[in-house]
Amino acid sequence: MMVQRRLSLLVVPALALLAGLAGCGRQEASEAPRIEEKVFSMNPMAAPVRVAFLTGELTDLKVVERVNAQTGEVVEAPKLRGTLKLKNGSSDQTARLLAGEVEYLDGAGKPIALANERTDTSFRFSSYQADRLDPGMATSHDIDVPFPAAALNGQMLADVRLNLTYIPAPYREESVTVPMVIK
Repeated sequence: MMVQRRLSLLVVPALALLAGLAGCGRQEASEAPRIEEKVFSMNPMAAPVRVAFLTGELTDLKVVERVNAQTGEVVEAPKLRGTLKLKNGSSDQTARLLAGEVEYLDGAGKPIALANERTDTSFRFSSYQADRLDPGMATSHDIDVPFPAAALNGQMLADVRLNLTYIPAPYREESVTVPMVIK
């Protein structure tokens, strides 16, 4: 009888504690903020690109910002997203694509600053993708870089500058004739 009473003294508080924790978990889940993506389309959504013998376009350009639906508070700062498509138009050069950087310019051609903690708008061409473009070849690369919040809040965005870093190299195909005789 004594053992049963001690056991019930331990079980009742443990069950109460579990019930309380379960109630807290449900309450937190219902209070979790609902996050929405605000999408701002760019005009134009596609823009031609030409750098030396590389041609192509920036496509599907948009700015995406994540906000708390209840408060309107920005949860994730805005980012420029899109796809860079490039083609090697040369017949005698190849290009090894290394990196790119995006700059945002106002109407006077001056850079629009990002927030202090968001300064890097560069991207690298991945090694698992084709980072070498031989003549006639094409590639595409997704871009996902920080975007200045000031351009969404009144400061006028006039231009987007794309800087590409690549290594050009002569491309040659040569033949050699080797004399052979069947014996």
